[in-house]
Amino acid sequence: MTVAVLIQPGPNPEIVVNALKAEFPDLVVIEEQPESKKLFIRRRAKKLGWAQALGQLTTMVVSKVGKRFTRARTEEILQQFAANPYPDSQIRRIAVPSANSPEFLRALDEIRPRALLLVSCRMLTRDTLAAIACPVLNFHAGINPRYRGLQGGYWARVMRDEENFGATVHLVDAGVDTGGVLYQHRMTPSKRDTIHTYPLLQTAASTGIVVQAMRDAVAGTLRPREMAGPSRQWYHPPVWSWLWTGMTRGIW
Repeated sequence: MTVAVLIQPGPNPEIVVNALKAEFPDLVVIEEQPESKKLFIRRRAKKLGWAQALGQLTTMVVSKVGKRFTRARTEEILQQFAANPYPDSQIRRIAVPSANSPEFLRALDEIRPRALLLVSCRMLTRDTLAAIACPVLNFHAGINPRYRGLQGGYWARVMRDEENFGATVHLVDAGVDTGGVLYQHRMTPSKRDTIHTYPLLQTAASTGIVVQAMRDAVAGTLRPREMAGPSRQWYHPPVWSWLWTGMTRGIW
């Protein structure tokens, strides 16, 4: 029962990979190269304008640097959920330049997985999706459809909607986190959690729904469900918005 996981290298995707390895010993990991920040900022600026794009990029940089100061909370989350963020050298890994490259499709053709899971990687184009024979699932750190896109946990708190702080596993279509919802898991963030730790908490606490969804995919028993409520795509907050919300409401 070979399954595949497409990731960009990082601790959060590895938590999911390690959780799946216990259920699927023949798991194969496909790693794509991260997109260049230059390309990212150009695409975001084209959609939202340069001011927003640069403000969001600054928040991303601050968040990356800020993780150094949240190590205690990070270790607490890892221990609480018995999550392993380290790459397992025993897992077969295949490197590709992009999720939408010919190399990726060739890797899938060789592996012939029963199911493919996406974690923290590029969106697949329509052509790429059409070329994949198995079910394609995605792990999303947010509750769909309310918090599609990025930083779903942060925005749930900002919107005074902490009851929808959680994660979703869904089918993949050509939209941004718009595919049919398979499972969701909600949790309550600690007062010590911030934008630096929200995604880690959402990931570590939700590996159970990932494993169950992949079981369903392999067994051919996937049952997507329609979700009521508003649908919105979110992005990283621009740095000035993040700082203001932190200072005035204590949500960092």
